[in-house]
Amino acid sequence: MGVVHTLHFVFGIFGNATALFLFLAPIITFKRIIQKRSTEQFSGLPYVMTLLNCLLSAWYGLPFVSPNNLLVSTINGTGAAIESIYVLIFIAFAPKKEKKKISALLLLVLAVFAAVALVSMLALHGNNRKLFCGIAATIFSIIMYGSPLSIIRLVIKTKSVEFMPFFLSLFVFLCGASWFAFGLLGKDPFVAIPNGFGFGLGTVQLILYAIYCDKKGLFTKKSTPDDSLEIGNEKSNGKSKLEQV
Repeated sequence: MGVVHTLHFVFGIFGNATALFLFLAPIITFKRIIQKRSTEQFSGLPYVMTLLNCLLSAWYGLPFVSPNNLLVSTINGTGAAIESIYVLIFIAFAPKKEKKKISALLLLVLAVFAAVALVSMLALHGNNRKLFCGIAATIFSIIMYGSPLSIIRLVIKTKSVEFMPFFLSLFVFLCGASWFAFGLLGKDPFVAIPNGFGFGLGTVQLILYAIYCDKKGLFTKKSTPDDSLEIGNEKSNGKSKLEQV
């Protein structure tokens, strides 16, 4: 039993470290936004949704909601602070229409989190509280991990990993693997399930990287209107979408 507890703690620490790299990955994007004083074609949606995921996961990991998951709270609390900075910077430099949209979405995210927190504290107790908060956190964790799916499609289509940085894919894999193991050892499906999804997604990205890393499949100059719509944010300096994980 002592070995299991030790491994549980070790995987939690490793998960904290790899998750931190994931949260810090968009720094390159925001350095560009600040320098150009424009959000260009970048989308603010992934940052707002990741903020909600971090808030809900941090709440779920608190001792009065879910015992033995404090490491989940520490990294997601840190992630919430980082994502808040991203969102505020995005709002500051976004065009007027986008500024209003992201500001409204931010208020909605805060309202959703407040509602979950209040319902869990005032109306639920024990396992019911853990179940309610766990389901909410799981849903948005899967949404966060699912954000690179469009990039995977793009890599297969173009036969190029130009838009899928190796180290970001690596940390999706390592972060998912660490928290998946943490959830299994702690017998917590609300940690294991979404991170098992992330682990699988990271594995797919690394396999694709191994297949296409030496190939130079680039976009053709005569892309169709559908192609332009499909790649959307990815075409801004070839970096947008995956950097918003």
